[in-house]
Amino acid sequence: MRIDPWSSAQYENYSRLREKFGIKEFGINEWGSLPNVPHLFRRGIIFGHRDFDRIKSAIEEKRPWALLTGLMPSGRMHLGHKMVIDQIIYYQSVGADIFIAVADIEAYATRGYSLEEAKKLAIEEYITNYIALGLKPCTIYFQSKNSDVKDLGYLLGKKTNWSEVTAIYGFNGSTNMAHVLSPLIQCGDILHVQMEKYGGARPTLVPVGVDQDPHIRFSRDIANAHRLFNVAVAKDGRVGIFVKTDENVSRLLDIAEEVAGKFNFGMKRMDSYKAIYLDGASKDEIDKIDIELASREQEEGSYGFVAPSSTYHRFMTGITGGKMSSSKPESAIFLTDTPEEAKKKIMSAKTGGAVSLEEQRKYGGKPEECVVYELFLYHLMEDDKELDEIYEKCKSGEQMCGTCKKRAVELMQSFLRQLGEKRESAKDRVNEYIDL
Repeated sequence: MRIDPWSSAQYENYSRLREKFGIKEFGINEWGSLPNVPHLFRRGIIFGHRDFDRIKSAIEEKRPWALLTGLMPSGRMHLGHKMVIDQIIYYQSVGADIFIAVADIEAYATRGYSLEEAKKLAIEEYITNYIALGLKPCTIYFQSKNSDVKDLGYLLGKKTNWSEVTAIYGFNGSTNMAHVLSPLIQCGDILHVQMEKYGGARPTLVPVGVDQDPHIRFSRDIANAHRLFNVAVAKDGRVGIFVKTDENVSRLLDIAEEVAGKFNFGMKRMDSYKAIYLDGASKDEIDKIDIELASREQEEGSYGFVAPSSTYHRFMTGITGGKMSSSKPESAIFLTDTPEEAKKKIMSAKTGGAVSLEEQRKYGGKPEECVVYELFLYHLMEDDKELDEIYEKCKSGEQMCGTCKKRAVELMQSFLRQLGEKRESAKDRVNEYIDL
């Protein structure tokens, strides 16, 4: 089983994906203590994570952390894309330092767009909508214009090889070299936010759809490959700080001993093993040690990047069933659709209703298979109680599909009208977010 970041495939067996690729379940233990928990968390739309506990700890303790996301300027922005920016706006409200990469190099390499076409789409379809949706000023940049990202991607490539890249991405002899380079540029995007000039080593979150997990795994591997220290569980079950290089070992162990010494647990230094063993360290303490060691590595002239954390959201079903896609206008509601265009799409949407009104009343509907219910679930209904009522009324046969569609049309049209008004004023604010 392989996940392809450039495929149009719809991944639906999320439990299998978690098991296959080592993604952890994202449940109330992960987000329950956070402030103003968004509906995307409460309703299980964010279904998995890697090392989100580092992010939660940083939020709760008000320590510095960064968020990197990207936009692919290869089509119009639709509701599926909105899921990401909804998360970004929430994370910005709880302290994230936001970076947004415009993947114009990737759009050129994998989708055939010129850099100018990608720039126009990014500004008109994405950045303007981001501002209209409520994103506050942050760092937005184009891959092609950011030399730090490109240089870092090239330099980080020293610690990977063709076998690893092909195993993750499935490249073959006919893959063009610009496409081959794009994963390294993605690594540059994800990890450059921890360079000293951008804020230094710190927890970094990348919220994505599961189709982008190859980029996360690759970036985590690259980050770990460049570390001087490895904080891990040894074969005997003890937690250890291990020096990965044969140079300046004694000095590096001194640094590790100093950092670990700030915590109240036992330590045993073994220079012959290039290790310091820790007794009784908690997961949170281990993470804090790892983050501080990464910062000290940067002081020593190394990269010192903390492996990025990630969350994964479910894909939203297209209006006609299948995946919502910019290349299939009938499958998506775009943020620049007129209220009338949205109405036509919703009224023709695939539902979970029975074949007749009589059977619907008798046997009930299937909201879990209904695109209109998904519109409520993902975007249109903030009130969980009201959403539960719609679900139960559909299941019992008390409420018909026409009633749900009418309600969805009202909510969607109101949303699009308000967004359109905000978008007009947002156009004049683009320069606050990006240097054109």
